Amino acid sequence: MLFENKVVVVTGAGSGIGEATVIHFAKEGANVVILDCNEASAQKVAEKCKAFGKRVLFMKTDVSKDDEAKAAIEKTIEEFGRLDVLINNAGIVRKGKLVNKTIMNTYDEVLNTNLRGVVLMTSLATPHLIETKGCIVNTSSIVSKDIKHGSAYPSYGVSKAGVDYFTRVAAFELAESGVRVNSVNPGPVYTNVYKNNNIDYTMDNVADTVALKRVSDPEEIAELMVFLASDKAKSVTGSCYEIDNGMSLS
Repeated sequence: MLFENKVVVVTGAGSGIGEATVIHFAKEGANVVILDCNEASAQKVAEKCKAFGKRVLFMKTDVSKDDEAKAAIEKTIEEFGRLDVLINNAGIVRKGKLVNKTIMNTYDEVLNTNLRGVVLMTSLATPHLIETKGCIVNTSSIVSKDIKHGSAYPSYGVSKAGVDYFTRVAAFELAESGVRVNSVNPGPVYTNVYKNNNIDYTMDNVADTVALKRVSDPEEIAELMVFLASDKAKSVTGSCYEIDNGMSLS
């Protein structure tokens, strides 16, 4: 198993990409920490992970709140005594445009979760990851680079562009300590992210707009996450991996 007895923290692990990722790590022998704003969802995912016989900790955590993020890392160390992998996956989507003056209605909320939350969790985890020569994988998005497909959600796109930059600058700083940092930049994925954020939008017609004419399942993204966190990717750091079915080509 790739992560036997290692400790992996996944934010936004209550559904979608986060759920698939934390389950994949559990299958690979990791002790997992499930963090999500939705406690009920986190608990359901925890039960799925326990089926693989590993230790599981779940906590209701909003990564935009300093005290909750700090408590999550402290509890992880208290419970397991180490931290090997941090998956910064928590994120929200909100609409808002310049032309109708709605962008500022949700800008701070989106940035506080999607970007500041990543920086906050990374800063809290860094001392422990240095001890284990661990690694970080951030969930970004293809819209960080693809203006056309992200134009309806500019705050979201800005937050993910920030995640890409932070991934690279963190990788540069932490390389001398033996800690790798990468991001995964998905395109269309079948998740309930829009439903969770009360947005009337589905992936039903998206496949026709991308080069490979398909939408990814969360497990595909999880497999890439696990690869980047493993020793198989020990030479990879500061990379932003696109997994978008060719969306950025269209």
